[in-house]
Amino acid sequence: MSSPSKATIKPGKLFIGGEWCEAKSGKTFSTINPAKATPIIDIADADAVDVDLAVSAARTSFQSGAWAKMSGSERGEILWRIGDLIMKYADELAELETLDVGKPILESRRIDIPFSADCFRYFAGAASKLQGDTIPVRSNCFTYTLREPLGVVALIVPWNFPLLLATRKVAPALAAGNTVILKPAPNSPLTAIRLAEICAEAGLPAGVLNLLTGSTRELGQALVDHSGVDGVSFTGSTAVGQEILRRSANTLKHVEVELGGKSPNVIFADADIEAAVKGAISAIFYNCGEVCTAGSRLFVEESVHEKFVEQIVARAKKLTPGDPLDPKTRLGPVVSKEQMERVLSYIESGKAEGARLLTGGSRASVGNGDGYFIEPTVFDQVDNKMKIAQEEIFGPVLSTITFRDLDEAIAKSNDTIYGLAAAVWTRDIKKAHRLARAIKAGTVWINTYNMFDSASPYGGYKMSGFGREQGLEAFNFYTQTKTVWIDLNE
Repeated sequence: MSSPSKATIKPGKLFIGGEWCEAKSGKTFSTINPAKATPIIDIADADAVDVDLAVSAARTSFQSGAWAKMSGSERGEILWRIGDLIMKYADELAELETLDVGKPILESRRIDIPFSADCFRYFAGAASKLQGDTIPVRSNCFTYTLREPLGVVALIVPWNFPLLLATRKVAPALAAGNTVILKPAPNSPLTAIRLAEICAEAGLPAGVLNLLTGSTRELGQALVDHSGVDGVSFTGSTAVGQEILRRSANTLKHVEVELGGKSPNVIFADADIEAAVKGAISAIFYNCGEVCTAGSRLFVEESVHEKFVEQIVARAKKLTPGDPLDPKTRLGPVVSKEQMERVLSYIESGKAEGARLLTGGSRASVGNGDGYFIEPTVFDQVDNKMKIAQEEIFGPVLSTITFRDLDEAIAKSNDTIYGLAAAVWTRDIKKAHRLARAIKAGTVWINTYNMFDSASPYGGYKMSGFGREQGLEAFNFYTQTKTVWIDLNE
């Protein structure tokens, strides 16, 4: 049963220069509840004209120094207030997130919202830790470096963790002294709108954070193309990331991209099998598989394969899709009809290529029957070259693959264009460290999965992108280094 409503949903407007406004074109679009396939509310549909206004507001604010010239400690105080306000409104934010993208309310409330607050609090402290170096050069000069904000940055976020992934960008960008333009995905604008309100309530100066919502790819393209934008941080598909890199070449703006994944989850015979089964289920079915780091390729050592897969299937069958507003639900819908059809087409591809479907594989009927629910799906006898083993599905679909020994596990794990994350389950510490070094991925978990912290750098290898979010390494993108030389000769 759904919990009582905490959220007040208002028509979504743009936030530019500290003011709420309609799109200049007057156009709007509807955000859709994926659990019911019904409209939630109308949202302002921005275009290139609105981009010009937002960039101008952000540039004016940056050049005024109202934010960039504050001390790190002063910026940190405001960022900490934002974190506090996120927790003050946690129930409301969680409901908005669940309505917009269908993630179970328990996960929204216990994971997404607290982690978002923690991110602002972490970078509140980090804001005063930005520092340069003194460099012992050969000549008689005093030489030092300054870390300065990049300027106006566009932050383009996806729909799978709308508020959390927005805060991973907004918090370090603001901590470093930049002004920002936040563009949420068309599917998930509600918490971004609420975040802009929270930032204003916390005392963020006008123009420091600007919000553009929109339904078309042209909005993102206009931000990438704009000469007044100094940097773009993007999280999303590899194909769109490639397009952003090509378009950004015209203005030589700074770009960081966190892209797709096809993460290997490697189970050795000497692992704690019960813990590994639980971890494998969470790795692929958490957030309905709409996770960049989803453990979608399950590699199981041959000697324990049959026993392991039996337990995976038994647990998958107990995962029943349900109303995401019900606190008991653990598996909600995927985000949209388009995404549902994409996932179902991959399932059909797996069948056609000869993979053995053990459970799931169909659309699930929940509530009014119109929602975008998919049964948790497990394939066995998957060849690592199959489409379902090589391409990112972004849904509740698991491909199980066997291996004979450590070398084969490494080779198969790395046989992908992606390199975002991986996991290894074993009691052999040497084996664990060998794989941690050998697997080409930005994050490797040992005997766990999907562990994150605001202090821990996150990003990918290969076609999973470059740059790092979270931790002090996030400042590498949001700042630039200036070298100062002072002649000390008499």
